[in-house]
Amino acid sequence: MNVLMTGVGGQGIILASDMLSEVMMRYGCDVKKSEIHGMAQRGGSVMSHVRYSEKVASPLIPFGSCDILLSFEELETARYVAYLKENAHVIINSYRLSPPSVISGSQSYPDIIPIIRERTEKIHMVDGNAVAEEIGNPRCVNVILLGTLSTFLEPEEALWLDCIDSMFKEKIRSVNIEGFKKGRLVKVQ
Repeated sequence: MNVLMTGVGGQGIILASDMLSEVMMRYGCDVKKSEIHGMAQRGGSVMSHVRYSEKVASPLIPFGSCDILLSFEELETARYVAYLKENAHVIINSYRLSPPSVISGSQSYPDIIPIIRERTEKIHMVDGNAVAEEIGNPRCVNVILLGTLSTFLEPEEALWLDCIDSMFKEKIRSVNIEGFKKGRLVKVQ
Protein backbone atom coordinates (compact mmCIF):
# COMPACT_ATOMS: atom_id res chain seq x y z
CA MET A 1 0.00 0.00 0.00
CA ASN A 2 1.32 3.40 -0.98
CA VAL A 3 0.14 6.52 0.87
CA LEU A 4 1.41 9.95 -0.14
CA MET A 5 0.87 12.90 2.19
CA THR A 6 1.33 16.42 0.93
CA GLY A 7 0.81 20.01 1.98
CA VAL A 8 2.85 22.98 3.10
CA GLY A 9 5.27 23.56 5.94
CA GLY A 10 3.76 23.82 9.38
CA GLN A 11 0.74 21.59 8.75
CA GLY A 12 2.09 18.57 10.63
CA ILE A 13 2.60 16.30 7.63
CA ILE A 14 5.80 14.72 8.98
CA LEU A 15 4.12 13.93 12.31
CA ALA A 16 1.11 12.47 10.48
CA SER A 17 3.35 10.23 8.37
CA ASP A 18 5.27 9.18 11.50
CA MET A 19 1.96 8.18 13.09
CA LEU A 20 0.80 6.22 10.04
CA SER A 21 4.17 4.45 9.95
CA GLU A 22 3.97 3.58 13.65
CA VAL A 23 0.41 2.24 13.33
CA MET A 24 1.31 0.06 10.37
CA MET A 25 4.46 -1.29 12.09
CA ARG A 26 2.39 -2.21 15.14
CA TYR A 27 -0.11 -3.80 12.77
CA GLY A 28 2.69 -6.12 11.61
CA CYS A 29 3.73 -4.55 8.32
CA ASP A 30 7.15 -3.73 6.96
CA VAL A 31 7.10 0.07 6.59
CA LYS A 32 9.34 2.43 4.65
CA LYS A 33 9.01 6.21 4.77
CA SER A 34 10.63 9.10 2.97
CA GLU A 35 9.99 12.82 3.20
CA ILE A 36 10.87 16.00 1.38
CA HIS A 37 10.53 19.26 3.25
CA GLY A 38 12.93 21.72 1.63
CA MET A 39 11.37 25.13 2.28
CA ALA A 40 8.88 23.82 4.82
CA GLN A 41 9.68 26.46 7.42
CA ARG A 42 8.66 29.14 4.93
CA GLY A 43 5.37 27.55 3.90
CA GLY A 44 6.92 25.54 1.07
CA SER A 45 5.83 22.19 -0.24
CA VAL A 46 6.14 19.14 2.02
CA MET A 47 5.68 15.56 0.85
CA SER A 48 5.94 12.28 2.72
CA HIS A 49 5.85 8.80 1.18
CA VAL A 50 4.65 5.93 3.38
CA ARG A 51 4.80 2.42 1.95
CA TYR A 52 3.78 -0.70 3.83
CA SER A 53 3.29 -4.36 3.04
CA GLU A 54 4.67 -7.74 4.05
CA LYS A 55 8.02 -6.61 2.56
CA VAL A 56 8.85 -3.17 1.14
CA ALA A 57 12.06 -2.61 -0.81
CA SER A 58 12.07 1.15 -1.37
CA PRO A 59 10.68 4.11 0.59
CA LEU A 60 9.75 6.05 -2.58
CA ILE A 61 6.40 5.63 -4.27
CA PRO A 62 6.88 5.23 -8.03
CA PHE A 63 4.85 7.47 -10.34
CA GLY A 64 1.45 5.92 -11.05
CA SER A 65 1.51 3.72 -7.92
CA CYS A 66 -0.06 5.79 -5.14
CA ASP A 67 -3.14 4.14 -3.60
CA ILE A 68 -4.15 7.08 -1.38
CA LEU A 69 -3.13 10.72 -1.58
CA LEU A 70 -3.84 12.63 1.64
CA SER A 71 -3.50 16.34 0.90
CA PHE A 72 -3.50 18.99 3.60
CA GLU A 73 -3.84 21.89 1.09
CA GLU A 74 -5.83 21.96 -2.16
CA LEU A 75 -3.24 23.19 -4.65
CA GLU A 76 -0.60 20.77 -3.35
CA THR A 77 -2.93 17.96 -4.43
CA ALA A 78 -2.55 18.90 -8.08
CA ARG A 79 1.24 18.99 -7.78
CA TYR A 80 1.35 15.22 -7.12
CA VAL A 81 -1.27 13.84 -9.55
CA ALA A 82 1.42 11.94 -11.47
CA TYR A 83 1.88 9.66 -8.45
CA LEU A 84 -1.74 8.47 -8.49
CA LYS A 85 -2.64 5.12 -9.87
CA GLU A 86 -5.93 4.85 -11.70
CA ASN A 87 -8.88 4.96 -9.27
CA ALA A 88 -6.74 5.92 -6.28
CA HIS A 89 -8.45 7.62 -3.35
CA VAL A 90 -7.66 11.30 -2.91
CA ILE A 91 -8.54 12.88 0.44
CA ILE A 92 -8.27 16.68 0.28
CA ASN A 93 -8.46 19.12 3.16
CA SER A 94 -10.52 22.04 1.84
CA TYR A 95 -7.89 24.58 2.80
CA ARG A 96 -6.31 27.06 0.39
CA LEU A 97 -3.01 28.80 0.91
CA SER A 98 -2.79 31.32 -1.92
CA PRO A 99 0.53 31.44 -3.79
CA PRO A 100 2.09 34.85 -4.57
CA SER A 101 0.54 34.97 -8.07
CA VAL A 102 -2.95 34.68 -6.54
CA ILE A 103 -2.19 37.16 -3.76
CA SER A 104 -0.94 39.71 -6.32
CA GLY A 105 -4.09 39.27 -8.40
CA SER A 106 -2.26 38.16 -11.55
CA GLN A 107 -3.91 34.72 -11.39
CA SER A 108 -6.87 33.13 -9.67
CA TYR A 109 -6.71 30.07 -7.45
CA PRO A 110 -7.18 27.11 -9.81
CA ASP A 111 -9.97 24.56 -9.59
CA ILE A 112 -8.02 21.37 -8.90
CA ILE A 113 -10.91 18.90 -9.16
CA PRO A 114 -10.79 18.58 -13.00
CA ILE A 115 -7.04 17.95 -12.75
CA ILE A 116 -7.57 15.14 -10.22
CA ARG A 117 -10.48 13.67 -12.20
CA GLU A 118 -8.10 12.92 -15.06
CA ARG A 119 -6.75 10.11 -12.83
CA THR A 120 -9.58 9.20 -10.47
CA GLU A 121 -13.18 9.90 -9.51
CA LYS A 122 -12.54 8.90 -5.89
CA ILE A 123 -12.09 12.43 -4.56
CA HIS A 124 -13.03 13.07 -0.94
CA MET A 125 -13.17 16.64 0.39
CA VAL A 126 -12.79 17.17 4.14
CA ASP A 127 -13.00 20.46 6.02
CA GLY A 128 -10.39 19.58 8.62
CA ASN A 129 -9.92 23.21 9.61
CA ALA A 130 -13.62 23.57 10.53
CA VAL A 131 -13.45 20.42 12.66
CA ALA A 132 -10.30 21.75 14.37
CA GLU A 133 -12.07 25.04 15.13
CA GLU A 134 -15.02 23.08 16.52
CA ILE A 135 -12.78 21.32 19.05
CA GLY A 136 -10.88 24.51 19.80
CA ASN A 137 -7.44 23.58 18.50
CA PRO A 138 -6.37 24.61 14.97
CA ARG A 139 -3.16 22.57 15.32
CA CYS A 140 -5.11 19.27 15.27
CA VAL A 141 -5.91 19.34 11.55
CA ASN A 142 -3.24 16.71 10.81
CA VAL A 143 -4.70 14.27 13.34
CA ILE A 144 -8.24 14.98 12.12
CA LEU A 145 -7.15 14.11 8.57
CA LEU A 146 -5.45 10.97 9.89
CA GLY A 147 -8.78 10.04 11.46
CA THR A 148 -10.41 10.32 8.05
CA LEU A 149 -7.56 8.39 6.39
CA SER A 150 -7.88 5.63 9.00
CA THR A 151 -11.38 4.79 7.74
CA PHE A 152 -9.80 3.72 4.43
CA LEU A 153 -7.27 1.39 6.12
CA GLU A 154 -7.46 -1.93 7.98
CA PRO A 155 -6.12 -1.24 11.50
CA GLU A 156 -8.87 -0.73 14.03
CA GLU A 157 -9.43 2.53 15.88
CA ALA A 158 -7.95 1.14 19.11
CA LEU A 159 -4.52 0.69 17.52
CA TRP A 160 -4.53 4.29 16.26
CA LEU A 161 -5.56 5.54 19.70
CA ASP A 162 -2.76 3.55 21.35
CA CYS A 163 -0.27 5.24 19.01
CA ILE A 164 -1.67 8.69 19.74
CA ASP A 165 -1.47 7.89 23.45
CA SER A 166 2.21 6.96 23.19
CA MET A 167 3.30 9.65 20.70
CA PHE A 168 1.71 12.77 22.21
CA LYS A 169 2.57 14.53 25.45
CA GLU A 170 -0.11 14.32 28.11
CA LYS A 171 -1.15 17.99 27.87
CA ILE A 172 -2.12 17.66 24.16
CA ARG A 173 -3.11 13.99 24.10
CA SER A 174 -6.83 14.33 24.84
CA VAL A 175 -7.49 17.04 22.22
CA ASN A 176 -5.66 14.96 19.59
CA ILE A 177 -7.67 11.88 20.50
CA GLU A 178 -10.84 13.95 20.17
CA GLY A 179 -9.66 15.30 16.81
CA PHE A 180 -8.82 11.81 15.54
CA LYS A 181 -12.25 10.48 16.54
CA LYS A 182 -14.01 13.42 14.88
CA GLY A 183 -11.93 12.85 11.74
CA ARG A 184 -13.17 9.26 11.64
CA LEU A 185 -16.77 10.55 11.74
CA VAL A 186 -16.33 13.13 8.95
CA LYS A 187 -18.56 12.31 6.04
CA VAL A 188 -16.32 12.49 3.01
CA GLN A 189 -17.91 13.96 -0.08
